[in-house]
Amino acid sequence: MANNQASREWNSEAYHRLSQPQFAWGQKVLDRLPLRGDETVADAGCGSGKVTAELLKRLPRGRVVAMDLSQNMLQTAREHLAPKFPGQVFFIAADLHDIPLDGVLDGVFSTAAFHWLPDHDRLFRSLVRALKPGGWLEAQCGGGPNLARVRERATALMASAEYSSFFAGWSPTWQYPDDITTAKRMRSAGFVEIKTWLEEAPATLADAPEYKEFLATVTLHRHLARIPDSALREPFMDALACQAASDNPPFTLDYWRLNLSGRKPKD
Repeated sequence: MANNQASREWNSEAYHRLSQPQFAWGQKVLDRLPLRGDETVADAGCGSGKVTAELLKRLPRGRVVAMDLSQNMLQTAREHLAPKFPGQVFFIAADLHDIPLDGVLDGVFSTAAFHWLPDHDRLFRSLVRALKPGGWLEAQCGGGPNLARVRERATALMASAEYSSFFAGWSPTWQYPDDITTAKRMRSAGFVEIKTWLEEAPATLADAPEYKEFLATVTLHRHLARIPDSALREPFMDALACQAASDNPPFTLDYWRLNLSGRKPKD
């Protein structure tokens, strides 16, 4: 994640409303967790807290450390979670590259977050450090060919005469590694019992307005932040929606998910 404040912020209430695909993926990862119900678990990149609530339900005697770099996301998560789970959830504004915890977590859970971090070697070292000996990691993020179609279309628009000046010096805002590369990074950081795999997970949106709002909120918000004039942002999104209308099925995002699982050695 970039260091400047603007780049780390989101429209958290819109994300909370629109992130049904992320919620569905998160449910599948929750089903993999080896929980007794009394653990201390981090939700690394908790976002607006929708999936965090489901994690808390599975820890009736445990605690959750909800971590995110975005203050907007943490505020929305706090509003949704604190009244329902008093004394059970703690909120930390943290860059996952440098989690301010040392050997205190039984587990780390994360969905739809790791691909926003540029340095995965540093990320995995940070996660290992935060875990207790024998602690586990169960996570999912974008990987492999994730969103290749919309990324290709956005890149072509960014290079056009109308928009190229806004993207001078642009570097990709995501990292989508494959399963083999991720396993090597996890092993180098100190994880054992590593499993990584990719799965296709397309998400179809209802119509052009929902497609544009989803992209603007969830996928391309950092792109749009580079275009200062709203009169130019709208045609940018219209062009993407027009192309997506011809897809089969229309308005489908070609998501791929990278799943990862591992443990910190017991000693």
